[in-house]
Amino acid sequence: MTNGVILQCFDWYMPSGRLWRDLAAQAADLAGAGFSAVWMPPCSKGAAGGMDVGYSAYDLFDLGEFDQKSSVATKYGTRAELLAAIAALQAHGLQAYADVAFNHMDGADDTEDVWAQAVSPGDRNRPLGDWHLIKAWTRFAFPGRAGRYSTMVWHWWCFDAVSYDQNDPTQPGEVIYRLRDKYFSTEVSHENGNYDYLMAADLDMGEPFVRGELDYWGDWFLGLTGVDGFRLDACKHIRSSFFPWWLGERRRKSGRELFSVGEYWSSAVEELRAYIAATGGALSLFDVPLHFRFREASVGGSSFDLRTVFDRALVALEPSRAVTFVDNHDTQPCQSLESWVEPWFKPLAYALILLRRDGYPCVFAGDYSPVDTHYQEGSRAVTLHSHRFLIDRLLTARRSHGHGDQHDYFDHPNTIGWIRTGDAGHPGAMAVVITNGTAGTKWMNTYHPGAQFRDATGHVAETIAADASGWAEFRCPDHSLSVWLQI
Repeated sequence: MTNGVILQCFDWYMPSGRLWRDLAAQAADLAGAGFSAVWMPPCSKGAAGGMDVGYSAYDLFDLGEFDQKSSVATKYGTRAELLAAIAALQAHGLQAYADVAFNHMDGADDTEDVWAQAVSPGDRNRPLGDWHLIKAWTRFAFPGRAGRYSTMVWHWWCFDAVSYDQNDPTQPGEVIYRLRDKYFSTEVSHENGNYDYLMAADLDMGEPFVRGELDYWGDWFLGLTGVDGFRLDACKHIRSSFFPWWLGERRRKSGRELFSVGEYWSSAVEELRAYIAATGGALSLFDVPLHFRFREASVGGSSFDLRTVFDRALVALEPSRAVTFVDNHDTQPCQSLESWVEPWFKPLAYALILLRRDGYPCVFAGDYSPVDTHYQEGSRAVTLHSHRFLIDRLLTARRSHGHGDQHDYFDHPNTIGWIRTGDAGHPGAMAVVITNGTAGTKWMNTYHPGAQFRDATGHVAETIAADASGWAEFRCPDHSLSVWLQI
């Protein structure tokens, strides 16, 4: 999508019960701000019911309709509110992307006796003992739904591993139990010897019952909601042949593009490129390596060489398949993947994804809240600082001036800049300067002789004019940025 921008509309600790209603009410404002798509959290009922963020998937068919796991609504609202939110987004020209968590199921309704072998979490290819009977939470019957939409009951043979034995509940998580006649896929990350297993009851994507049900659910969900695409969770733990098949079926049957982005959590760009190759480019990936570069830059301050900020980033090597982001729900404070970008660097990072030519940028709700967000996890008090004022200005600049050729001036370790020259439909040029040190300047060719520029951020008050050859000297304050738009 040309100059599109995704909003991740949720964070891990947001209040329960209101997101779908808020989305419907905010759809017009989000479109007006410059967003083109909204990434919604998992829509289905999780193991913790109305308190579940959605990644502990329990019942994919319960979108907030049935009294299961102590609630009817999901954390985000009811099925009717979900459908109303999607309709509102699409009515205002926004695409709706649904988060799909297919790797595992959690919150089973009953246990089953099954033969299993313990393997080491650090090396899943190393057995820790002989085969023995365990009592695994693997029977999912969904009594609250009572067969509505699907009559399938899930049993142990739909899964390949678990990490909990009800017969021995004193040591949960210290071992992984590979189930009888099951093998970990080799089409996954090779971390820990094999990273097929992540958590809870791990789906066996080679099992025909599993693939058939997920295929059926995909048609049912897409037909009901009409979403425009998907965010696919935990891709590194799911065999790489699965999503090309599953997305291919959805696209073939619906006749729609269905943009999809996968979460393959690795800082090694080679792994991401290998996954893109293995899946034939069927889906984009989040640019996790770039996120870690932003994190490193924010911690390093002026010692970080800004010229290298895109080194080994996916957007630099596979720009058409990179979804760029600064932070998300997994990287925010108190999460297991916490790698929060320091607040002072957030505006610079957002300029680096929103005002450049390559990548499909995604803005995180935790950064876009209208006010600072506060939450408590145990004894830890956390504040997520709002960057909405500047993000809105960057979004406006992207829409009006983020067009045409791009010329980089990455020629100083602390102060870098670039030019967007504009195109026939958007003739105004844009000059961006960022610095992680003291106030900096950048002499750049705008390719617009005599043009005048004003800083959209408001950090610099005066107007700057290009000379007769199109060159001008642009500046920005300490540890900050300026965005100069042709007027």
